[in-house]
Amino acid sequence: MKNLGLVEGKFCDLVWANAPVTTAQLVKLCEKELNWKRTTTYTVLKHMINRGLFENDNKTVRVLITRDEFYADQSREYVSEQFEGSLPKFIAAFTSKSKLSREEAEELKRMIDNASED
Repeated sequence: MKNLGLVEGKFCDLVWANAPVTTAQLVKLCEKELNWKRTTTYTVLKHMINRGLFENDNKTVRVLITRDEFYADQSREYVSEQFEGSLPKFIAAFTSKSKLSREEAEELKRMIDNASED
């Protein structure tokens, strides 16, 4: 799934934070938060619907893919493309210039323990 641009990301964050949201409410949110006109909101909404992130059901925008699911997919795709699918290679590259705090290292250990196949 293709990455979101900066503006698309801000729009999607508004939808994710407020869904389900009517299209009228979304237009008002985008006007206030992004300084958009109604037509811009509808254009970007249509684009995100076509990408399968949201649906417009009788003037109510609903989430099809949550923010966490979207970014988890993006992360897996990035690791797959850039690091041959190797999470250890990704972590090695990520930590090569900066060290993890003790708390970050402990959290990663917990995550690995929870995700391990036993």
